[in-house]
Amino acid sequence: PLGRSSPPRPPPLLRSAAGLPWRSPPIRAARRRPSQHSQEEKRWVLSDFDVGKALGRGKFGHVYLAREKRSSHIVALKVLFKSQLKQSQVEHQLRREVEIQSHLRHPNILRLYGYFYDQTRVYLILEHAAKGELYKELQRCKHFSERRSATYIASLARALIYLHGKHVIHRDIKPENLLVGLQGELKIADFGWSVHTFNRRRTMCGTLDYLPPEMVEKTEHDYHVDIWSLGILCYEFLYGLPPFEAKEHSETYRRIVKVDLKFPSKPFVSPAAKDLISQMLVKNSAHRLPLHKVLEHPWIVQNADPSGVYRG
Repeated sequence: PLGRSSPPRPPPLLRSAAGLPWRSPPIRAARRRPSQHSQEEKRWVLSDFDVGKALGRGKFGHVYLAREKRSSHIVALKVLFKSQLKQSQVEHQLRREVEIQSHLRHPNILRLYGYFYDQTRVYLILEHAAKGELYKELQRCKHFSERRSATYIASLARALIYLHGKHVIHRDIKPENLLVGLQGELKIADFGWSVHTFNRRRTMCGTLDYLPPEMVEKTEHDYHVDIWSLGILCYEFLYGLPPFEAKEHSETYRRIVKVDLKFPSKPFVSPAAKDLISQMLVKNSAHRLPLHKVLEHPWIVQNADPSGVYRG
């Protein structure tokens, strides 16, 4: 996964690489359906793509703009080095990311169309989000307007409702893992920390500023962690920094566990926005505002663009 740096919403593309029939954990090369003129299935290879500029750089590799030669469709090609994945013992994380993301179909979730590999690298064929990283846009703007923030939060709430309906917890919702599509639509992009929710988990993952109390305290957690992250994200959109940020990690942990939530006087944020944030950032996870109620909250109703797209 790319850090605070990663990659138009194309028409349905590379259909043969989508919806891969996963039966066992090991990564296998995605295969294209045979054409009418071919009796054999052909695997994707790097020569099927024209590879262009780098879109992002991460610990395990790079993301490049690419064009699939046969269809001329534009994609993002995530290139990961096997040696680095192995050295950091994150192969299971990549398998999980591919397993989960390849089956997801939602306008606010980045598509994973397929994957292939060679001797040294693994390649993920991803939807290209033309307007890039939301984190960079937030840095540029310092903070977002209430209208823009509400539109984004509503889009993410709908995406999380979809994920939770598929028994998937994301566990790492943050600006670095959000991309912006050609029309301005937000897309959840990184599923390296995601898990299926068939059992509760105690593992520590995600980003420090976005961790909920139950993960800091290493108690069992479930899909309510994503509601907490959405509350943190809403705060960061409006104020330009996460609510429990501190110089020392230990102090951040302390503030999270206490839910030491403070609202600065500047920039001005409406009472309705503060109310929504306060209802999501609740220590008892069962008492956090459910996602369907987030969509019904007066601040969302009054400010979010019904189209789900922020148009500036």
